Amino acid sequence: MDWRGTGILLSVRRHGESSAIIDVFTQDRGRHAGIVRGGTSRKIAPILQPGAQLDVAWRARLEDHIGTFTVEPVRSRAALVMNDRLALAGLNAVTGLLSFCLPDREAHGALYRRTEQLLDLLGQNEIWPLAYLRWEVALLEDMGFGLDLSACAVTGGTEDLAFVSPKSGRAVSRAGAGKWATRLLPLPPVLLGQGEAQDPEVARAFVTTGYFLNNHLAPDLGHRPLPDARMRFVDAFTRTLRTPFRRLRHWPW
Repeated sequence: MDWRGTGILLSVRRHGESSAIIDVFTQDRGRHAGIVRGGTSRKIAPILQPGAQLDVAWRARLEDHIGTFTVEPVRSRAALVMNDRLALAGLNAVTGLLSFCLPDREAHGALYRRTEQLLDLLGQNEIWPLAYLRWEVALLEDMGFGLDLSACAVTGGTEDLAFVSPKSGRAVSRAGAGKWATRLLPLPPVLLGQGEAQDPEVARAFVTTGYFLNNHLAPDLGHRPLPDARMRFVDAFTRTLRTPFRRLRHWPW
């Protein structure tokens, strides 16, 4: 069995004396693991950096074996995050969440393309948190926990949507919320793609997406804790709120 494709490197771990086991997210094969012979060598190790775009060829005697990879670099993203704490935290959050939630060898083509677009924006810190927020929304959708923000779950109306039901993931208007408003999650306009996306709004939106990652997605995967990398990125972003607001009138994509 063998195949070849392009993928995003999610993780690397040492295997034996000189090899490495890598997890790669590919468009057609999903998350796929394999052994890289000599993966800890001075020639190959610098290529195997999480977030790197790789050309990979996988081979195994049987399809259910772990198999081996040969790798060639397509695009390194290490230089984009080397001296940028926020970009590094964001890269780790993306690769950590994908490693956490993607099933083995199951294609998620739309999520792969969106991830590639997101990682290509690394270093553009004025728009990256917003792009990352939209990626989290897409991740929840792809994993079966999408938010339905089209209309109020109570009244059916589309005006003055201000909350999200923590149980159903549906939008709720102020009128529909009534006395239950304090029990609902915030729905800042940025999640609806409305108005200017100021940093505090993006931070409020992370509260909502984080709730569904922690309380819906993680339990569905066996109550494993969400990767710390996601919280580290949100914390790093929140610390930037002391600086003047960045504004973006439209989604990056």
